[in-house]
Amino acid sequence: MSLLTITAYFIIPIYTILFAWGTDWFTLNFSVLGNLSSRKNLFLLWGIIIGTYFYYILKRIISGLPRNRKETVMSITALLLLVLAVITPYLPDSQPLHAVFHVILSFLASISLLICLYMIVWKLYCMNQEVYRPYWHCLLVITVLSAFLFFLTGIVSTVLEIFFILSCTYLLQRLYRRVQAPKNRWRYDRL
Repeated sequence: MSLLTITAYFIIPIYTILFAWGTDWFTLNFSVLGNLSSRKNLFLLWGIIIGTYFYYILKRIISGLPRNRKETVMSITALLLLVLAVITPYLPDSQPLHAVFHVILSFLASISLLICLYMIVWKLYCMNQEVYRPYWHCLLVITVLSAFLFFLTGIVSTVLEIFFILSCTYLLQRLYRRVQAPKNRWRYDRL
């Protein structure tokens, strides 16, 4: 079992759920939790784990795509926005301007990741519809369920953040394993 697999299936899910453990997942979010003095360093570590995993695995997937400049730029953009969001404090009472920037950066980081995933999966789907159709459908389900969770709570809640992070992690890990599979590698390289 590789470090990427362990990170995707154990470290990220366990750490993400433990970070939010003991809180109300429907009325709070990671921004609020991450600025509590008892969880500030845990939030920073969570951001480092998530950012490193997503960037590394996206880089590996994108490197095999033809004409991959847009996907590369979008993945770097998502990483930079995540870093900025994690280091920008969310303290609406004492630093309202920083809080607004944090919310905007967090939202844009998630949207950039989602756009990057759509660009990658769509390109792969166009190259081989039979193989990549389930990944396309999975991405659509992630989008619809994320929107549902947003409208259910009326905010970007912890439950939405956990669902989005874990489902995107799972999708990326499965996608990475598919494009790296020896029996499919020749098709991926030639297309």
